[in-house]
Amino acid sequence: MLGVKGNADAHLTPDSLIQRSNEAIYPFEPFIEQIPTTKEWVLEQFSNQVNPISYLRSLFPFIGWVRRYNTRWLIADLIAGCTLSLVMIPQGLSNAILTNLSPEFGLFTTFAGASLYWVFGTSKDICVGATAVISLLVGKTGTSIIDKNPNFTLEEVAKTHAFLAGCVFLILGLLRLGWIVELIPHVAISSFITAAAIIITLGQVPNLLGIRDVNTKDPAYQIFIEICKGLSRMKLDAVVGLTSLLLLMSVKWLFQYLAVRKPHQEKMWNTLASLRLSFTAFLYIFISYLVNRNVSQDEFKFRILGHIPTGFGHIGPPTFQLELVKSLLPELPAIVIVIIVEHIAIGKSLAQKNDYSIVPSQELVAIGAINLAGPFVGAYASTASFGGSASLSRVCVKTPLAGTFSAAILVLALYALGQVLYWTPVATMAALIIHAVINLPVSLDELRKLWLISPLDLVIYTLGLLTSIFSTLENGIYVTTALSACLIFIRLLRGRGQFIGRVQVHPYPNSHTRSSVTVDAPFTSANIPRDAFFRLNRKDASNPSIYVESPRPGVFIYRFPEGFNYVNQSQYMEFLLAYVTKETCRTTVLDYKNPGDRPWNECPSSRSQGLSDQSSSEATKPTLKALIFDFSTVSSIDADAINGLIILRKQLERWSSPETVQLHFASVDDRWVRRALAVAGFGYPSSRELETPNPYSPVFTLARKTTGTTCQPLRESAIEPTRISTTIENLESGRSGIETIPIRTGQLTSTHGINYPNFHADLMAAVQAINVFTTQEGI
Repeated sequence: MLGVKGNADAHLTPDSLIQRSNEAIYPFEPFIEQIPTTKEWVLEQFSNQVNPISYLRSLFPFIGWVRRYNTRWLIADLIAGCTLSLVMIPQGLSNAILTNLSPEFGLFTTFAGASLYWVFGTSKDICVGATAVISLLVGKTGTSIIDKNPNFTLEEVAKTHAFLAGCVFLILGLLRLGWIVELIPHVAISSFITAAAIIITLGQVPNLLGIRDVNTKDPAYQIFIEICKGLSRMKLDAVVGLTSLLLLMSVKWLFQYLAVRKPHQEKMWNTLASLRLSFTAFLYIFISYLVNRNVSQDEFKFRILGHIPTGFGHIGPPTFQLELVKSLLPELPAIVIVIIVEHIAIGKSLAQKNDYSIVPSQELVAIGAINLAGPFVGAYASTASFGGSASLSRVCVKTPLAGTFSAAILVLALYALGQVLYWTPVATMAALIIHAVINLPVSLDELRKLWLISPLDLVIYTLGLLTSIFSTLENGIYVTTALSACLIFIRLLRGRGQFIGRVQVHPYPNSHTRSSVTVDAPFTSANIPRDAFFRLNRKDASNPSIYVESPRPGVFIYRFPEGFNYVNQSQYMEFLLAYVTKETCRTTVLDYKNPGDRPWNECPSSRSQGLSDQSSSEATKPTLKALIFDFSTVSSIDADAINGLIILRKQLERWSSPETVQLHFASVDDRWVRRALAVAGFGYPSSRELETPNPYSPVFTLARKTTGTTCQPLRESAIEPTRISTTIENLESGRSGIETIPIRTGQLTSTHGINYPNFHADLMAAVQAINVFTTQEGI
């Protein structure tokens, strides 16, 4: 760090500082702060790492709960697994249609998630499988790659696509980078999901209504135009599709209504509601069979799903041809972002609902393993399914092992239901898809809330939605993510700090006077005032009629709003210097014999022009005495920020020359920030300050010591107590005499190192230190 060796600040600290600080804090115990070394920093990076055995165990969380598995859990998981399979079979078949692959690929994908998630996952409610949004992305990616490289098949593209995404998830999970999901803004995902729901719905309307020759690969607005033009070409499929959709919505509404009216049977109604997909699918399969069984395939009354191969007929490794991998790499970011956010969002939501927590990094390992292994049995990319996960939660699943029971039933379906699924109407599949995504778009109430919370986020949401509809889904998520990142960056780059002042506030009514408080009641000793700090420009939420003052003339308090680093340091320092020089006058007027000797960028002051009128604003300005930096928002710092402070110090010293200007820092809690400041010469007075005619007297804050882990109570001792004077408060209020309070010296020590007296515990301590100094000067 910064190329500093050993105790690098020793040669910078004035020799007499420790002695003076010891004298100032006597008779209390001093504390000498040692700045951290580079070696210590390196060791800290690995100190929080778990040992290899714990790390390996964390990769297989099932080890923790499988030993406690019991019969009641088994029964509950078996019921949940059976229920889940009845939800996921029609959902998997219908979602596979969006990928342009055969329907059985949806079952392969759901089987991979159900059979593997329990080994690596940390949620009992998550069901990983084929989802509508991911299937749509897989389909668009496959179509795009095939158009450019006709040598590949859709199956090869889908399997390799899933494998590459799985590699990304596994790397992120093994490195425990689950926090990376927080970098993706919620507004980007909301916009994407809304756009995906609209595009999926528009893409399935032709199948729902039996309208042929509509290119669903076009942007959403073109699909809508083609649908409107093709309404006259509707076939009998429209009756099947619309009645299927009406039945799905009616059953859902009915069971939701019954769950509200009969809350003691809520679990049963929710279970029945989750089975509406299977019920509708098998009902219309039966109707299709009755209608079409005695006619030839060319004379079917409506389109049906057709032949579905039995078993795992697509087992094999993904294709790793370099040309295919290169073509897929640009398509990876979109699907990786959506899979991660969708999976973690569903997992966190259900975990909070059922009173447990998930481990995001381990969830990345889970979906990484599923997407790596899934392609070998024919699966495409998958993530948590909202419908399947919600069904598991409603039936009160006990452990993730329920997925294995669902996987077993999926295997039976693959081998035994091929002939049954043959008669499935395509319009019914379209209705299942539309019904699954119809509730995904953000509601108008949520958009109104978004406008009230953050209008700019609503603008970003709208731009992302329009980009997705008029261009592609991938472009939509890139636009919203980029705009959100730019917004954060601009706020960080262009943020201005605030100059704050002091206000004496009184607690009112106080608990001691609550029972007898009146409007005209005077403040009593129970209403002890304390200092608070508000913005001087009054652009905050406080009462504008409150009087806010600077601690002393020529003393300024500056608060950083958005951290302090290379991005914003120039903006902060320029604003700070401009404000301070505007509100103060030079300590010594610079006179030049000839006008040509004056620098081009220096304006002559009123005093240098011989104006001695005291009404002049320049003549009444104070000289600069001190500057306090509030570092409560600064948790890290870099070389550019330190360099900005050094330059500012030189400019302020030139402005206040030949007098000194004090620089104090409040709430500098991070050790590495303190080290950086100390190496740059901050945190202690300069040699000039120590050599001033007025004796330099540092002020420290004290706190009770601990013995082991027990804090010693502060109480009077039989030994003669040392009497500590409240000099600062008396100086501030102008009172004479010294108030004393009894305190045992052995119980108190300095809160921070006395070798850095200009680093203060909080703003109040910094202001008190400035007040002592300025009072001694007679200001």
